[in-house]
Amino acid sequence: MQDRLQLVEGDITTLDVDAIVNAAKSSLLGGGGVDGAIHRAAGKELVAECATLGGCQTGQAKITSGYRLKARHVIHTVGPIFGAEDGDEDALLASCYRESLKLAVAHGLKTIAFPSISTGAYGFPMDRAARIAVGEVRAFLEANPSIEKVLLVCFGKESLRIHQEALAIES
Repeated sequence: MQDRLQLVEGDITTLDVDAIVNAAKSSLLGGGGVDGAIHRAAGKELVAECATLGGCQTGQAKITSGYRLKARHVIHTVGPIFGAEDGDEDALLASCYRESLKLAVAHGLKTIAFPSISTGAYGFPMDRAARIAVGEVRAFLEANPSIEKVLLVCFGKESLRIHQEALAIES
């Protein structure tokens, strides 16, 4: 199991995987943070395809091509805004990971990379989000052998440290 779930520090837009996950706004038309970085790296074709999808609800996920990215696909998921979801933030964040992984399986994808969903502008506490991410990914991998590798991509040393702690706690 441990080799199928890995932590890496770096830029998710540079990874050569079947899919990277975008922490998207509900419009799917780009934004700031990782969302903006993915849209810039993928090119204008990504926003054009996203415009045909009709947006996405919080906790759900949709898939597109990766265009100019090394990743062949982008799975867009809308994370919860911390403090604005009537106490459902944890469940909605967990759903982001599950629904993204379900889409990966449905499309025959083997390798997927996640950013730390909702921990930027959406204000989700990083330690809490990291525990949810690790728990959801581990549970999914146990039940789905078709996924070969999930990377949790940490932006910066502090994010990596927090995710390492979550991985140790959830072991």
